[in-house]
Amino acid sequence: MSYNALMDLNLAGVRWELTDTPNLVGQNRAPAQSPATPAPLAGGDPARTSAIVVPPIAPATTVSLDTVRAMASRPNDMSALNRMIGEFNHPLRTAATNTTLPFVASNPNGLVILTDIPSSDDDATGKILSGASGELMDKMLAAIGMSRENVSIVPMLFWRTPGGRSPLRAELDMARPFVDRALELLNPRVILTLGTLPAMEIAGINLAKAHGKPIAQENGYIIMPIFHPNYLILKPAAKREVWTALQNVQNILKNA
Repeated sequence: MSYNALMDLNLAGVRWELTDTPNLVGQNRAPAQSPATPAPLAGGDPARTSAIVVPPIAPATTVSLDTVRAMASRPNDMSALNRMIGEFNHPLRTAATNTTLPFVASNPNGLVILTDIPSSDDDATGKILSGASGELMDKMLAAIGMSRENVSIVPMLFWRTPGGRSPLRAELDMARPFVDRALELLNPRVILTLGTLPAMEIAGINLAKAHGKPIAQENGYIIMPIFHPNYLILKPAAKREVWTALQNVQNILKNA
């Protein structure tokens, strides 16, 4: 078994367990299905189907940031914005293995979860925050009486970087107008940022210094920076800090 497979098994076994949280039952998830084997071409030799030639990927068209900002400002609802994101020729889009909509999971109800880049699980399933980190996120939401059905989830990038590397500045900048437009349309009361990247990008927040501290923005949002579920899987002791922050989010939303 490969190292990655062993890591996946280890991460999948981590549970959200705190002595002062409700007794939660994790949601069962069906395993992602493997891609179907391509059918033989009509009139062809089935043994040679693996030799199908993949057409070359066209290079991404370079556009200015001003043009991207103008494009992103046009959609008046989340459905139109998701369509535009899907059609936008971002540098990462041509290499992505999954370009399934929605890029933004929108359920306007006061809370937006802002996450970093798609994981390999996200790329395989076409679902934002999937796999072990997604299961943990679901339990964190359930602990404050919420679920994916009544929150919105917005990634800082809509396609996975090659090998999951750190995104380039240009890649983030080309996606940012769509992120900003999503926040404008969703108009949340609280933005819960997961991990270092969203906290820094959205408000210049140093997560190590500001974890769990609500930060009011001029546009009316309250940003609550917390650790990413992936970090909590590796550092379970940090769950207590996150639990305190989640309770704060729950109180803010109740008093909105």
